[in-house]
Amino acid sequence: MGSSPVSVPSESIAPGSIAPGAIASGSVAPGSVVSGSVPSDSVPSGGVAPESGAPASSLPEAIAKPGRSGMTIDEPLALQHLGAELAYIQDNEGHYRAFHWREAAAVGLDSQLICAAPPEEPLFGPISLPEYFEILNRVILQGAPERLTCRLAWANQSRTFDLVLSPMLGDDGRADRVLVMGRSISTRSHEPMTPANLPSALDAHQKLLSKIATSIRRTLPLSSALYQILLTKIARNIRKTLDLDTIWQQTVCGLVQALSVCRAVVCAYPGPQEGVVRVVAEHTRSPSPHPMLGADLSVAHDTPMGEALISLEPVVMDRLNQDPFGNQSAIIVAARHQGKVNGLIALYQYDRTRHWTTAEAELMRELADQVGTAIAHATLFAESQALTHELQEKNIHLIQKQQELEEAREQAEEVSRLKSEFLANTSHEIRTPLNGVIGFLKLILDGMVDDPEEQQDFLQEAYNSAVHLLNILNDILDIARIEADRLELHLVPVNLRELCRHASDFTLAQIQQKGLRYDLQLPDTHDDVLMYGDDQRLLQVLLNLIGNAIKFTHEGGITVSADLIWQPVVVQNRELPGLVRIRVADTGIGVSLDKQDRLFQSFSQVDGARTRRYGGTGLGLVISRRLVEAMGGDMNFYSLGEGLGSTVTFTVPLYQEPVMRLVET
Repeated sequence: MGSSPVSVPSESIAPGSIAPGAIASGSVAPGSVVSGSVPSDSVPSGGVAPESGAPASSLPEAIAKPGRSGMTIDEPLALQHLGAELAYIQDNEGHYRAFHWREAAAVGLDSQLICAAPPEEPLFGPISLPEYFEILNRVILQGAPERLTCRLAWANQSRTFDLVLSPMLGDDGRADRVLVMGRSISTRSHEPMTPANLPSALDAHQKLLSKIATSIRRTLPLSSALYQILLTKIARNIRKTLDLDTIWQQTVCGLVQALSVCRAVVCAYPGPQEGVVRVVAEHTRSPSPHPMLGADLSVAHDTPMGEALISLEPVVMDRLNQDPFGNQSAIIVAARHQGKVNGLIALYQYDRTRHWTTAEAELMRELADQVGTAIAHATLFAESQALTHELQEKNIHLIQKQQELEEAREQAEEVSRLKSEFLANTSHEIRTPLNGVIGFLKLILDGMVDDPEEQQDFLQEAYNSAVHLLNILNDILDIARIEADRLELHLVPVNLRELCRHASDFTLAQIQQKGLRYDLQLPDTHDDVLMYGDDQRLLQVLLNLIGNAIKFTHEGGITVSADLIWQPVVVQNRELPGLVRIRVADTGIGVSLDKQDRLFQSFSQVDGARTRRYGGTGLGLVISRRLVEAMGGDMNFYSLGEGLGSTVTFTVPLYQEPVMRLVET
C-alpha cells in the first residue's frame, strides 16, 4: 500500500528520526516525516523508541519485501520495529489495517482478529467511539497530528493510553489513514477522552510530536493544501444555498470542525445606527454552560467587536478577562461585501487559553470575505423574493379589483337593463288602468250608455281602474322610499285574526270568481294572538302575497296559515317573546329553481313574458320583503319547480305570549 510522506522543514526534525511514511514507501527520505516519528537517540528506555539493535535508518530495509508495484512492506512487522508499546493503522471508517501491542498475547488479543472485526463492533478500541472518530477524521482532513488521552477497552478489560494520531498519505497525495502510537498510563478512574496539553515533563518523543504538530499548524502558508482544503470546503458549503440561516450555521459548524475551536458564532450586523449585534448562529464542540445564541453583544469602540468593525482586520485575543460567557481566547473578524460590513464571525476557546497563529488569522480573513459575499447574495435574494412576493400579491389584488370592477360593471349594466325593462312594463301597467278610466268616462260623456245600470257599470269599471292605477303608483313610491331609506313605520300591537279577516274580505270575491279553494288555519289559543308591527304595511304584505297566489293559480286552492315560534327577539330595544310565522301556499304555476334568486331583486322579474301575460310591475315581493325586514322579521320563498305551486312565509315579532289551548288525547 504505497504512500508518500508529508514534507515539513527539515530543521524541525531531529537527526536520525523515522518518517512513518517510510512504512508504506520502504525508504526514508531526508528531511521528510509524518507526525509521530521519533529520534532514536532522544527517547528514553520504556518510551516508544525503536527496539535495541534495530537502527532507525536500517528498519525499512530489514522489513521490506517485493510487491506488485516496486517495494512494499509488511505493515504489522513494520509496526513492531517502531518500538512503540502500542501502534496501529486505521482508515477513516475505523478499520484496523495493521495492529501491534506488546501485551496483546498476554491479554488474549489476536492482531488478525482485531483487523478483521467490523469497525462498529471492534474487539479493541476506545470506549467513547463518537469523540474518537471525530478526532480521527479531523486528523485525516487537516493533515495535522493530534495527541489525546483515551480509555481503550477489550473483552471485559480497559486501560488508559496516551495516544498520538498522525496522518498517512495515500497514492493521490491525500491523507486517508492514521498511524496511532501510544503507551499505557496509570489512572485512578476512567478518564474521559480529552485532547492533551503537552507538559514540559513529557519525554522527548512526546515533545517532538508536539513540535511537529505546532510546526505544521504555524508554518503552512495560506496557499498550502491544508488551509485551501479547509477554506474550499466551508466556502463550498455556504455557496450551496441562498438561505441566510443555513449560511450562518454552515459557517460556524465548518469552523469548529476545521480549526478545533470550542465555539464559533456569527452575528448579524444591522448597521452603524445600532449599538449591539445579535448572535444568530452558534456551534460548540461540546455543550457549553454559557450559550451565546440570541445574545446581544456590544459593538462600542472599546470592545473587541467594535474594534473588528473599525479595523476590518482580524482581532486576535489570546487571553480574555472576565468574559461573561466563560471564553478565554477569541479571534473576531468582520464579514463584508464590497467594503460594506454585513456580519461578524468570532471563534472562542473556553476550555483553555489559545495562541492564534498567523495562518489561522489569514484563514479567518479570507473566509470572512467568502461569508460576506454569501450573506450579501442571500440578502439580495431574500429581498428580491420579498419584492417578488409583494408584486405577486399586488398583482393578485389588482386582478381581484379588476374582476370586482368587471362584476360591478356587469351588475350596473344588468340593473340598467332591468330598470329599462321595468319602466317599459310599468308604463304599460300605468297606461292600461288609465286608458280604462278615460275610456269608460268618455263613453258616459258621449252618451253611449243605454240605461242607468249600464252607466253604473261603466263608472264602477272606471273606479276599479283608478284604484289599480293608484296601487301601482303606491308601489313605485314605496320602492323609491325604500331605496332612499326614507320608509316610515308605526309599530303597534296587531291582531292576527283581524289581519287575516281583512285580507280575506278584500280577496275572497276574486278567489271565488276563479273557483279556487281558500283555507285559513290559525293557532288554537284562548286569547288573541297579537303581533308587533305596522298594521297597514302588514295588510299590504298579506294582500300582495294572496293577490300573487290568486293571479298565478288556475286550479286547486290557496291556504293561509300561521304558527308561533318561541324565540325571543329584540325590536327597537324591546325584547319580545317570539315570532308569528304566516304562510301563504298555493297550487299555482310555481317557479323554476334557477330563477328563484331573482324574485327579491329590485326591478327584476322572473320572466318578462309571464309579466306581460299576468300583469304587474314585479315590485310586490321586493317591497313586501323590505317591509317585513324593517319590522324585525324575514321572508322566504319556496317552490319545487314550475307547475308545483309556491309557498311564501314571513315572520312578524310576537307582542305578547298567548294562552294556548291544551290538545286532548
